[in-house]
Amino acid sequence: MNNQQKSELLLAAVILARSTSFVLSKSAMNSLTPFNLLAVRFLTAFIFLLILFGKKLIHIRLTELKYGFGLGLLFTIMMGCELTGLRATDSGTTSFIENSAMIFVPILQFVIMKKKLQLSESIRIALAVLGIACLTLGASGGLLRSGCVYLLGSALFYASAILLTNIASRKGDPLMIGITQVFTIGFLSLIMSFVLEQPRLPQTGSEWGMILGLAIICSGFGFTLQPVAQRGTTAERAGMMCALSPLSASLQGIIILHDQMSYCKLGGCILILLSLLVPVLLQTLHKPFARRLAVRHA
Repeated sequence: MNNQQKSELLLAAVILARSTSFVLSKSAMNSLTPFNLLAVRFLTAFIFLLILFGKKLIHIRLTELKYGFGLGLLFTIMMGCELTGLRATDSGTTSFIENSAMIFVPILQFVIMKKKLQLSESIRIALAVLGIACLTLGASGGLLRSGCVYLLGSALFYASAILLTNIASRKGDPLMIGITQVFTIGFLSLIMSFVLEQPRLPQTGSEWGMILGLAIICSGFGFTLQPVAQRGTTAERAGMMCALSPLSASLQGIIILHDQMSYCKLGGCILILLSLLVPVLLQTLHKPFARRLAVRHA
């Protein structure tokens, strides 16, 4: 197994770990407000990380603090949109729309970096857009109905965070950047909670259980190690792997929260998952054609 495969295996584990947050957050928001939940979750995760890596944090560099803060800011906005949308729709749909970040990554690269879209990326975007349409346009109000606009905003900020992570992970220690990012999300969410909400600590054992699950599995592992995982792969590959999250979140929502899966939603899920496989399918089809062409010119 080469270094890129190891990185992508870690990234897959990170994405699957974070996919559990949709079900846990949906349940936790029955009693906690969005930014209150984010503040307690990420500051609790930071305490665990401080215990584990406190000695290394003494030597953190200004560059790592800068990139960690930038990523934390993007993820705070992204997750604020995510939880606002999650309150209005089911966990599977939330995850599918948010992880349409896989569409926005190549689009942002084209707009910002003037990187041309490849045929496979254009097909991926078309399939993913159709998939999102199936997930969102089937109900009254379409994309403008409650929740969906926030989720599309979340996807855009997630794509921006993927691109910045791709740069940041090569500029410093990705673990230090990840820890700084976790603290920043918790700190900014606490400020937003005091401004917009009435923050409080979890009161019951079940509330603390959900917070600890979110803090350790989703934040401590999922968010902290994303820069580490992305260091060995590309932004495009990281964006493509976002499709793992909605598949996992949908299954969890159906099993744990008893979310309903209509034919329209199922079709949207299939289209978005197909968009992940486009590069592999095109490469598979291209190889026999290239061989025949080589034989003909031999």
